[in-house]
Amino acid sequence: MGRKSFLQREKKRKKLNQKYHLIRRSSKKEIRKTQSLSEKWEIHGKLQSLPRNSAPTRLQRRCFSTGRPRAYYRDFGLTGYILREMVHACFLPGATRSSW
Repeated sequence: MGRKSFLQREKKRKKLNQKYHLIRRSSKKEIRKTQSLSEKWEIHGKLQSLPRNSAPTRLQRRCFSTGRPRAYYRDFGLTGYILREMVHACFLPGATRSSW
């Protein structure tokens, strides 16, 4: 189980990411469209003034049942151990059982 403080931090980052997503995306489009270097620096300054935790690279994928960040399978949203338990219990349709 992930520590509660880490889980809360991730929730906060998700909220910030959603809040500033449109601003970040429009600023990046403007940077691509502009030709002059000085305008690009101004827009880049706006991007830098946004909160750090609103950047999508700050988000970390976690297992939805345990909150563990490592050994995470994107297809299922689970960590390896939980994935193995669910496959052996036949809770995941289409996943083949093997002797791990």
